[in-house]
Amino acid sequence: MFASAFTPRRPQPYSPAALSGLYRTVGLETAVSGADPHGLVTMLFDGLVDAMSIAKTALREGQIEAKGKAIGRAVRIIEEGLKAGLNMEAGGQLAVNLRDLYGYVELQLTRANLRNDPAVIDECIRLIEPLRDAWKAIGPEVARMRAVEVAA
Repeated sequence: MFASAFTPRRPQPYSPAALSGLYRTVGLETAVSGADPHGLVTMLFDGLVDAMSIAKTALREGQIEAKGKAIGRAVRIIEEGLKAGLNMEAGGQLAVNLRDLYGYVELQLTRANLRNDPAVIDECIRLIEPLRDAWKAIGPEVARMRAVEVAA
Protein backbone atom coordinates (compact mmCIF):
# COMPACT_ATOMS: atom_id res chain seq x y z
CA MET A 1 0.00 0.00 0.00
CA PHE A 2 2.68 2.51 0.96
CA ALA A 3 5.87 2.51 -0.97
CA SER A 4 8.89 3.48 1.01
CA ALA A 5 10.79 6.48 -0.24
CA PHE A 6 13.80 5.19 1.66
CA THR A 7 16.18 3.08 -0.35
CA PRO A 8 18.91 1.55 1.76
CA ARG A 9 22.40 2.22 0.50
CA ARG A 10 25.45 0.17 1.09
CA PRO A 11 27.80 1.97 3.42
CA GLN A 12 30.72 3.58 1.65
CA PRO A 13 34.11 2.30 2.75
CA TYR A 14 36.17 4.76 4.73
CA SER A 15 39.44 5.89 3.31
CA PRO A 16 42.60 4.72 5.06
CA ALA A 17 43.34 8.34 6.01
CA ALA A 18 39.92 8.72 7.66
CA LEU A 19 40.34 5.47 9.58
CA SER A 20 43.84 6.43 10.63
CA GLY A 21 42.56 9.77 11.94
CA LEU A 22 39.72 8.03 13.77
CA TYR A 23 41.99 5.55 15.49
CA ARG A 24 44.57 8.20 16.32
CA THR A 25 41.81 10.12 18.12
CA VAL A 26 40.67 6.98 19.95
CA GLY A 27 44.27 6.23 20.93
CA LEU A 28 44.76 9.74 22.28
CA GLU A 29 41.49 9.65 24.22
CA THR A 30 42.46 6.28 25.69
CA ALA A 31 45.91 7.56 26.63
CA VAL A 32 44.47 10.65 28.30
CA SER A 33 41.83 8.75 30.25
CA GLY A 34 44.43 6.29 31.54
CA ALA A 35 47.22 8.75 32.25
CA ASP A 36 48.37 9.96 35.62
CA PRO A 37 49.00 13.69 36.15
CA HIS A 38 52.66 13.34 35.18
CA GLY A 39 51.69 11.55 31.99
CA LEU A 40 49.14 14.22 31.12
CA VAL A 41 51.72 17.00 31.43
CA THR A 42 54.10 14.92 29.30
CA MET A 43 51.39 14.71 26.62
CA LEU A 44 50.90 18.48 26.83
CA PHE A 45 54.62 19.12 26.34
CA ASP A 46 54.76 16.65 23.44
CA GLY A 47 51.70 18.22 21.84
CA LEU A 48 53.13 21.70 22.25
CA VAL A 49 56.46 20.85 20.63
CA ASP A 50 54.63 18.97 17.88
CA ALA A 51 52.31 21.92 17.18
CA MET A 52 55.22 24.35 17.06
CA SER A 53 57.15 22.08 14.68
CA ILE A 54 54.10 21.77 12.43
CA ALA A 55 53.71 25.56 12.45
CA LYS A 56 57.34 26.06 11.48
CA THR A 57 57.12 23.55 8.63
CA ALA A 58 53.83 25.01 7.39
CA LEU A 59 55.29 28.50 7.47
CA ARG A 60 58.35 27.45 5.47
CA GLU A 61 56.08 25.74 2.92
CA GLY A 62 53.81 28.78 2.62
CA GLN A 63 50.81 27.01 4.16
CA ILE A 64 49.54 30.01 6.08
CA GLU A 65 46.26 28.45 7.22
CA ALA A 66 48.01 25.35 8.58
CA LYS A 67 50.56 27.58 10.31
CA GLY A 68 47.80 29.58 11.99
CA LYS A 69 45.98 26.45 13.15
CA ALA A 70 49.16 24.91 14.56
CA ILE A 71 50.12 28.10 16.40
CA GLY A 72 46.57 28.39 17.73
CA ARG A 73 46.81 24.80 18.99
CA ALA A 74 50.17 25.54 20.64
CA VAL A 75 48.81 28.64 22.38
CA ARG A 76 45.75 26.69 23.61
CA ILE A 77 47.98 23.94 25.00
CA ILE A 78 49.97 26.54 26.92
CA GLU A 79 46.98 28.55 28.14
CA GLU A 80 44.46 25.80 28.84
CA GLY A 81 46.87 23.04 29.79
CA LEU A 82 50.27 24.02 31.06
CA LYS A 83 49.46 27.41 32.62
CA ALA A 84 46.05 26.33 33.91
CA GLY A 85 47.64 23.31 35.58
CA LEU A 86 50.12 25.31 37.63
CA ASN A 87 49.49 25.36 41.37
CA MET A 88 50.65 28.87 42.18
CA GLU A 89 50.26 28.41 45.94
CA ALA A 90 52.14 25.14 46.26
CA GLY A 91 54.59 25.80 43.42
CA GLY A 92 56.13 28.96 44.83
CA GLN A 93 58.75 30.70 42.76
CA LEU A 94 59.06 27.78 40.34
CA ALA A 95 55.37 28.11 39.42
CA VAL A 96 55.79 31.86 38.97
CA ASN A 97 58.81 31.31 36.71
CA LEU A 98 56.96 28.71 34.63
CA ARG A 99 53.90 30.95 34.31
CA ASP A 100 56.10 33.80 33.11
CA LEU A 101 57.95 31.54 30.65
CA TYR A 102 54.67 30.19 29.26
CA GLY A 103 53.38 33.76 28.89
CA TYR A 104 56.53 34.73 27.02
CA VAL A 105 56.25 31.73 24.68
CA GLU A 106 52.58 32.56 24.01
CA LEU A 107 53.54 36.14 23.13
CA GLN A 108 56.37 34.98 20.89
CA LEU A 109 54.13 32.49 19.09
CA THR A 110 51.63 35.26 18.44
CA ARG A 111 54.44 37.41 17.04
CA ALA A 112 55.67 34.54 14.88
CA ASN A 113 52.16 34.13 13.54
CA LEU A 114 51.76 37.82 12.74
CA ARG A 115 55.23 38.27 11.26
CA ASN A 116 55.56 34.83 9.63
CA ASP A 117 58.90 34.41 11.39
CA PRO A 118 60.16 30.81 11.73
CA ALA A 119 63.14 31.97 13.84
CA VAL A 120 60.74 33.00 16.61
CA ILE A 121 59.12 29.56 16.53
CA ASP A 122 62.60 28.02 16.77
CA GLU A 123 63.26 30.14 19.87
CA CYS A 124 60.04 28.87 21.46
CA ILE A 125 60.96 25.26 20.71
CA ARG A 126 64.43 25.84 22.24
CA LEU A 127 62.79 27.20 25.39
CA ILE A 128 60.25 24.39 25.79
CA GLU A 129 62.24 21.30 24.78
CA PRO A 130 64.55 21.33 27.86
CA LEU A 131 61.46 21.53 30.10
CA ARG A 132 59.83 18.66 28.25
CA ASP A 133 63.01 16.58 28.43
CA ALA A 134 63.47 17.27 32.15
CA TRP A 135 59.82 16.42 32.82
CA LYS A 136 60.21 13.12 30.96
CA ALA A 137 63.45 12.37 32.83
CA ILE A 138 61.74 12.57 36.21
CA GLY A 139 58.99 10.18 35.07
CA PRO A 140 60.58 7.03 36.56
CA GLU A 141 61.11 8.76 39.91
CA VAL A 142 57.49 9.98 39.94
CA ALA A 143 56.29 6.45 39.17
CA ARG A 144 58.47 5.03 41.97
CA MET A 145 57.12 7.58 44.47
CA ARG A 146 53.56 6.86 43.38
CA ALA A 147 54.14 3.11 43.86
CA VAL A 148 55.48 3.74 47.36
CA GLU A 149 52.38 5.84 48.19
CA VAL A 150 50.05 3.12 46.92
CA ALA A 151 51.88 0.42 48.87
CA ALA A 152 51.74 2.41 52.11
